[in-house]
This record gives sequence, structure tokens and C-alpha cells, in this order.
Amino acid sequence: MTRTARRTRRTLRMAGAGTAALLVLSACSSSDDTSSATSDSSASASSGKLSGTVTVFAAASLKESFTALGKQFEKAHPGTKVTFSFGGSDSLAASITGGAPADVFAAASPKTMKIVTDAGGASGTPATFVRNQLEIATLPGNPDKIASLKDLTKSGLKVVLCDKEVPCGAAAQKALDASKLKLTPVSYEQDVKSALTKVELKEADAAVVYKTDVHAAGDKVEGVDFPESADAINDYPIVQLKDTENAEAAKAFIALVQSSGGQEILTGAGFLKP
Repeated sequence: MTRTARRTRRTLRMAGAGTAALLVLSACSSSDDTSSATSDSSASASSGKLSGTVTVFAAASLKESFTALGKQFEKAHPGTKVTFSFGGSDSLAASITGGAPADVFAAASPKTMKIVTDAGGASGTPATFVRNQLEIATLPGNPDKIASLKDLTKSGLKVVLCDKEVPCGAAAQKALDASKLKLTPVSYEQDVKSALTKVELKEADAAVVYKTDVHAAGDKVEGVDFPESADAINDYPIVQLKDTENAEAAKAFIALVQSSGGQEILTGAGFLKP
């Protein structure tokens, strides 16, 4: 082979190698651009701004804590609004299964949450976020000298209980049964706030409510602990509802409730950690 031919072949090989290198670089550049775009797209999606209304159905005993959390949520996410429906967990569960529009349900017991999950109304598995313990609420100064659950059975004492279908009523009945005590209240109330109000208005001498409700009432009532309450503590589950129209905001509200900041507000109100 002549020197000229060898030179020509070498030149062609170098040109081919150069072309291949350019193709590799081009492919890498294209891959990097695609990766960067995907990354930017994911970042944009994950940082999507929340908006719209979040409707929360929650047990009456959560009123003060959740109201504070709702304001905190709206402040952290301008453009959102949190609306609440507070009441007896059984009534709220019935409303949800009956088609009432809501995004989040926070119940005062697993039993009432089960009404919703059994009907297929939950999206995901409910998670316990706090627990609550019973306490006796008496008139300020405890004029009837109530010191135990047994004292509520005294003749002439006007006592109010939550309805047995309501979590606070079921827990109170559990404590009474464990103590083998029989108590006939002057009324059964549909939620814990209604029971407490009877004492605040002096329409009753005492009521079996939650520690959190006594805490929220301040000096309007006086709280009396009783040991049997330790055997009737209620777990509070929360879940996003299946028919939510604002899933992202619902998830974000639940995340706030479960966050360290949310837990601080709840335990500050007297709730127990899950």
C-alpha cells in the first residue's frame, strides 16, 4: 500500500471517530436536557400551590384545637379556606355515608370511623392522631364535693352523660360497667359539648366529658379525675374521604394535624399522644 493510501485511510478513521464522539455527546446532552426537564417538572408539581376549600367533619371535642389548626393552615397556604362541621362522631359519620360533601373526617373513636370505612367512604387507612381521656366536670368550686365516679350516683345529684352511641358516652358507660355502677342521668346529650354546656349553664351538677373539654371551659367548670377513666381512653382516627373534591389540600391538612406543630397544639389542649 502506498504512503498516500495509508494517509487517506487514517484520515477517514479519525473522521469517523470524531463523528461518533459528536453523536455520543449529542445523546448525552439530549439525555441531560430531558432529565433536567423531568426534574423541573417534578419540582413544579411537588411545590404546586394549594387553593380552594377544605371541608373537615370533626368530633365536637376537637373544636378548639382544629379551629386553631385551620387558621394556621390558611395562613400557610394563602388562597385556601378550611370549613368545619363539629358534632357527635356518629352523626357526622351518618352524614358522610348519606352523601354530605366533605374532604376529611376526624372521629372520636375507631367504632364511629368504621361506619365510614365499611361504607367505602374513606380514601386510604385511617390513622390515630391523638387519644382522649374522660374527666368529671362539676360546677365551679365543686359544691357537691364530687371526688369519684361513684359519687355521681348520689341521690338528688343531676348528672348528664353523652348518648351511648357517641364516643364519650360509650367510654363513660364502659367506665361505669367496669366499676359495676348504675347511673341514671337527667339527660343524654348528642355530643360532648352539649353535655358540658348543661353544667356551664347550671342545668346539671356534673357531666362526664373529656379532659380536653374541661380544659377548654376554663373557670366555667371544675375537673375531677377518676381512675376508671384510664380503662376507657378513646383513640381518635383521621382520614381523607373518597369523594373529596380537593385531595391535595385534604392531604396537606391531615399532614398538619400529624405534624409536630399540630401535635403541640393538640397536646396543649389536653389530648394524649397516639
